[in-house]
Amino acid sequence: MVATVRLDAKLEKTLERLSQTLHKKKSDIIREALHRYATEVESTKTTRILEAINKTKESDKKLHRDFEELADEGL
Repeated sequence: MVATVRLDAKLEKTLERLSQTLHKKKSDIIREALHRYATEVESTKTTRILEAINKTKESDKKLHRDFEELADEGL
């Protein structure tokens, strides 16, 4: 697939500098950057999901404890 990307002057200079420093094609750098970004987004999404699960578990534990206390009191 071929994609066209518009860069402002500053980002274009950064890409050029990286290309020269790393001795890599600009397209390789862009592909690697996109891959890293996608990995980071997926990792962040997974982390948020796990945090939500843990929050739900803690809420359920509290609800269970509260119910147990009421049951122990004979209600």
